[in-house]
Amino acid sequence: MRTTLDLNDDLLAEAKAFAARDKLTLTRLIEEGLALRLRQARQPATAAGYRSLPVHPGQGGLSAAVLNPGSNRCLLDAADGLTAP
Repeated sequence: MRTTLDLNDDLLAEAKAFAARDKLTLTRLIEEGLALRLRQARQPATAAGYRSLPVHPGQGGLSAAVLNPGSNRCLLDAADGLTAP
């Protein structure tokens, strides 16, 4: 289907350059962008418009190196492989 769009000149120039670098037509780039935006809009939003983050279903809990899970320092030290003082 043919249609006419009124696009910002700078945005269009950037889109054309991006499409050329990725060896896409401008039409294909616009189609992919619209499809992505529509797919995101179909995802259920949580309170205040935020989307929920995926959560790993694994087991095991925190590492034994995390002495105080309420402390950011303990969490960061455990992530870096450091032991608490």
